[in-house]
Amino acid sequence: MAVGTGRYDGGYSFEGELLLIHLDSGDVLSALQYPREVLSVEWRSETALRLVLTPCDDWENPQAHEQGHAVVVARSDWGAVGQRAIGAQELAAPAEPVVQQDHGTKARRILADLATSAGRQWSVRRRVWAVEGMEDGRVLATLDGVLAEAWLPSGDLHWAVEDEEGGRQLVLASDGASVWTNAERRSRRKGGRWETSAPRVARIAVDTGQVLETLSPGVFTVLVAGDQRTILRPLDGRRKHPERLLMFDLDGPVNGPEVGHFDLFNHPFPVRRASRPYVLVGTDPDKPHRDKWVTALGADGTLRRLFPHSWVP
Repeated sequence: MAVGTGRYDGGYSFEGELLLIHLDSGDVLSALQYPREVLSVEWRSETALRLVLTPCDDWENPQAHEQGHAVVVARSDWGAVGQRAIGAQELAAPAEPVVQQDHGTKARRILADLATSAGRQWSVRRRVWAVEGMEDGRVLATLDGVLAEAWLPSGDLHWAVEDEEGGRQLVLASDGASVWTNAERRSRRKGGRWETSAPRVARIAVDTGQVLETLSPGVFTVLVAGDQRTILRPLDGRRKHPERLLMFDLDGPVNGPEVGHFDLFNHPFPVRRASRPYVLVGTDPDKPHRDKWVTALGADGTLRRLFPHSWVP
């Protein structure tokens, strides 16, 4: 089965993939050598696949949003096509006006019918942000519109906690029976004004899906794993002073050490089965995204630099 995906990135690029799904195994591969938004996919025969692709970008091309490149790609055996095997030369075609149709209604109908034929009910599944496997075979997940959910080894949904935005992280609590998750909030226009509701940090029982407690740090925070306490790293770019870790225990919240401003690069820093909390801390307060160090948080609440963080192994 061929699936075309894509979107405009809001800058100047159109990004997407042509996915080939092997129905007998469930294996999926991305067939295009470079990212391209695929507007349309149509089998012309067992060997010929017609694609309509958007231009690569709208740089110096204001008509890019109304144009497409129509090509026919032929393969004697589509089951043997490898990862990123379709190069740019095969996709070269003049741009022409196209009507960018919304195939969502048709796609939803097809998927709902397929689910019904299998005795199931289909629903929209959006971006999955975090997944954690349990020792008993259950799987926990966070995704858009769902704070957290649990799936049984049978493949059936056990429970789900809804949320207007959805969870972003999963950190198993020290009791082994619950999980922490967090949800940010985007500004929404209400009555002519932009409003942002409070971020959500909650601990949920793994067996039942019951929300056991909720923290209200006031700003969106990143969960830091590896300690008996619940440790949060605030994200509030409006503040001028350095941020501090927030540590919650039985006596309530305690301000931890300064960790500098949170930024979009290298954060968060999850470490699987961490024996202690680790965070990335930049050495330059004015440029926190540079010269980061992997830093350990001690039991006494002090930070100790371990080694510089680098993308190069």
